[in-house]
Amino acid sequence: MVRETHLRPEDMVLPLFVTEGVGVKEEISSMPGCFRYSIENLLIKAEEALEVGIRGIALFPKIKEEKKDSLASYSWDEENFYLKAITELKEKLPKLILFTDVAMDPYSSDGHDGIVKEGVILNDETLEVLGKMALAQAKAGADFISPSDMMDGRVGYLRSILDENNFKDVGIMAYSAKYASSFYGPFRDALESAPKAGDKKTYQMDPANRVEAVREVRLDLEEGADMVMIKPALSYLDIISDVKKESTVPVCAYFVSGEYAMIMAAGEKGWLNAEEALYEATLSVKRAGADVIFTYGAIELAKRNLS
Repeated sequence: MVRETHLRPEDMVLPLFVTEGVGVKEEISSMPGCFRYSIENLLIKAEEALEVGIRGIALFPKIKEEKKDSLASYSWDEENFYLKAITELKEKLPKLILFTDVAMDPYSSDGHDGIVKEGVILNDETLEVLGKMALAQAKAGADFISPSDMMDGRVGYLRSILDENNFKDVGIMAYSAKYASSFYGPFRDALESAPKAGDKKTYQMDPANRVEAVREVRLDLEEGADMVMIKPALSYLDIISDVKKESTVPVCAYFVSGEYAMIMAAGEKGWLNAEEALYEATLSVKRAGADVIFTYGAIELAKRNLS
């Protein structure tokens, strides 16, 4: 009766990994309970999420190395299985809210979120690539395109591209405060998308910075973001709280792969009750101010809510 914070199935988005092929369900060793799915198995998992009340899916592709190049050109190829997966998900499960990933790194031979020239990430040149990618995803059926690269000016640029091509109803969920975190390791294993050289510290945020996060969010709101994201979540609860006070749109937080994996691994060791710890940790993210939480434990948490 007097509980202040509630964690509901509709508060969560389930990230899923799609890969090429048929009959594929590959376990991700560094993310217990998570898999890479071919499209038909992806549909089964997405339907399971809907059945327990989860409305949102965030979709990420694992691309074969031979299809990668320095311009991520496969990302807008009409034969791209990721685009086909988007279309099938929306056709078979129309109630699903689909968040697609707009970033070069899964498709880039350099493993970076931007075009690389002589070791330097080129912000402005990258925007054109992101525009082609976002437009292809919108055509495929995305509800929200989600630029996750932290390139400057990307939200305004993508909003213009979508509007000019009559996709005014496709929203933008911006990764506005994305930190250069050590907690992304298992995710990069899942996509095999780690940088081939250097790191992402020139375009992702310094974990020591707090005020900068609010500034980045304000910029994305001015450019037309419909939702804003803080990533990671568990180690950045203060940032979630700060942004919630400033934001005029829903605030999302990503309970990232490393944060999820360390709880699950400790549970496998018998050091703690993973189910209880995951619930407590996710509840803290909601309590900090997140309206929507991206979490690999969404189905398990939703079932707990229903039980």
